[in-house]
Amino acid sequence: MFDSIKAILEKDPAAKPWEVILYPCLYSLFFHRIAHFLYTLHLPFFPRLISQVARFLTGIEIHPGATIGKGFFIDHGMGVVIGETSLLGDYCTLFQGVTLGGTGKGHGKRHPTLGDHVMVGVGAKVLGNITIGDHSYIGANAVVLNSVPAHSTVVGIPGRVVKVRAGDDPEATLEHAHLPDPLYERVARLQKELHLLEKSLIKNKKKSREK
Repeated sequence: MFDSIKAILEKDPAAKPWEVILYPCLYSLFFHRIAHFLYTLHLPFFPRLISQVARFLTGIEIHPGATIGKGFFIDHGMGVVIGETSLLGDYCTLFQGVTLGGTGKGHGKRHPTLGDHVMVGVGAKVLGNITIGDHSYIGANAVVLNSVPAHSTVVGIPGRVVKVRAGDDPEATLEHAHLPDPLYERVARLQKELHLLEKSLIKNKKKSREK
């Protein structure tokens, strides 16, 4: 819990030391640690009861079977859902409305695995038995259906890797205002090519008239 408090103070500029104890992610994580321990003992009913109480109190739904590393932080948190077989590494950050979900009704590992220092933006959906590499960033409202290598930035629906960093960048953050827009870039490139083609056609027409 103390590592999560430290993560909140480091990652949330609005956090005040005397206000951290009010953060819903701490309560959801506290309840989850208890529920997960009982879940590993194969006790029926009570782990899920605890998780439902935490969901009612915080708006964050974490299945007792999910495994969460140290330094976990959910910013705001309302509407976050973490599925049963999700595995989260150390110092992961989720924003409100994030879903770590499955893609079917099969048994076994059916939810995502997040590496260390992964950040998932507002409203993003990471679905299925896929792996998000260490130090990767998932942009707001992205829908990620395939595994992502380490140090990647993913945006869009479906989510696509738009940037891969060479290594750890302690100054890197998920600044949504500066994320690349691959669709806009593609349209802009097509417009440029059309403009060049139009210029070429006009030039050829002038030459043919002169002849």
